[in-house]
Amino acid sequence: MEPAISAVTGELVSRFVSFLTNKYHSSRAYSEEKQFEKLHQLLLRVRTVVEEADGRYITNSGMLAQLKMLADAMYQGYWTRDAFKYRSLEETPMEAEVSSSARLKRSRSVHEGSPRQSKARYLLELQGALERLENVVAHMTEFVVILGGCDRMMRRPYDAYLYIENLMFGRHTEKQELSNFLLQHNHLATAPAVLPIIGAFGVGKKTLVAHVCNDERVRSRFSVILYLGEADFLRIAEDASPVSENTLVVVDFVSDVDEKDWTKFYSAVARMDRGNKVVILSRHKKSERFGTVKPLFLNVLSYEEFSYLFKTLAFGSANQLEYPRLVRIADEFARELQSEEWSLVTANLLADVIRRDLDDYFWLCILSRLRRVVERNFSMYGEHPKLLLERGHDIAVMDFVLHPVRPLPVICSSKNDAPMKKELSKVTFKELLVDSGVRPKVEFGQLTWESRLPPYTSFDHIVSSCVQDMTGYAPLSRRKRGEVPL
Repeated sequence: MEPAISAVTGELVSRFVSFLTNKYHSSRAYSEEKQFEKLHQLLLRVRTVVEEADGRYITNSGMLAQLKMLADAMYQGYWTRDAFKYRSLEETPMEAEVSSSARLKRSRSVHEGSPRQSKARYLLELQGALERLENVVAHMTEFVVILGGCDRMMRRPYDAYLYIENLMFGRHTEKQELSNFLLQHNHLATAPAVLPIIGAFGVGKKTLVAHVCNDERVRSRFSVILYLGEADFLRIAEDASPVSENTLVVVDFVSDVDEKDWTKFYSAVARMDRGNKVVILSRHKKSERFGTVKPLFLNVLSYEEFSYLFKTLAFGSANQLEYPRLVRIADEFARELQSEEWSLVTANLLADVIRRDLDDYFWLCILSRLRRVVERNFSMYGEHPKLLLERGHDIAVMDFVLHPVRPLPVICSSKNDAPMKKELSKVTFKELLVDSGVRPKVEFGQLTWESRLPPYTSFDHIVSSCVQDMTGYAPLSRRKRGEVPL
């Protein structure tokens, strides 16, 4: 009798423990699902407010600071949502190889640690994103009320298209600050206001100015908007010819400017003393000394914002939910581009290339080749290709092309200072990347990228003659059959 009672008791205890375990796991899974749904709802609320703020004139500095907090929390939330949603995907051999081929170990990788550690990290990031969004939403009521009293921007159908692009691009507060500067009246009639906009090469200074200057109020505020390069700036400085009234002068400085030249130029702008303003675009922090107001610094986008931008560009009209692995690979692209401080031009170029083929293997090939190009140029020239391009130095891109070629030194040629020779045949970088048959045998012009946004900047380069021999080409490393082609 006692053995039977003992057996029954043991079975009951076992079932009770099993019931409690299942209930715990079920409640935990339900809790995670509820947290994810809550994150989704908070993101919708914050994004709605950010989009509405982008369509209003905001002059209050406190509101601009709060807008920046909202946008930062939104981008972090979107990154966390994707990372948490696709955390259960198993890593393929191709992904493992590309991930291990990175030159530097990132502290924030979706492949680090054991599955249990990975899940714990995702849960912590999910909780952190939720707390941050809850915090900004809790203090959003006053912002929304005041926002309702701000004037609405006039938008035409074409501007609505640009609005979508600018939401991806971000720069929410910077756009408002520049607009405020242009629409404010000068305090001193004899001293035109000067705003320096300082940022690295390709960070979006011209795009920001072109977008703000396309606003109806800004266009009606100035009778003339002049865009000057360094050569034009020096000519006006030397001629000392007066600038007409109500003129906005946008000057693009590639190098540092002499004090005497600036004084002459500023005198010419100040000679007609009614409403003239100057915006300086520069890569050099020293240019802030010419400003009469606090400079506007355009920094590299945060990783979360860069990831949001790149995914939107790379998928285009495709539904990201249908390509979970590609979402994860897009995150790797964003991590590589943002950490190495590649320009937004490079992000647009690569997104345009991979958008043509929504295939895991193709995307991993392009990502691997991006890293190989960096390694190749460090090996040959001792510098990152981004820095080489900024100085107009040759760069080696043979690892980028999907067909074997000898090194292709690309000579930087800006459209203003060194126009492309008309007799040269032209090939786009995307064509060169995916089809070896389009590559001419002689020197040719390469259209690397042409912006779809004002001021529609095109990035033209000259490529030296390409022959089929592989002289001087040495692969960086060998690979096993079946691996990702490097």
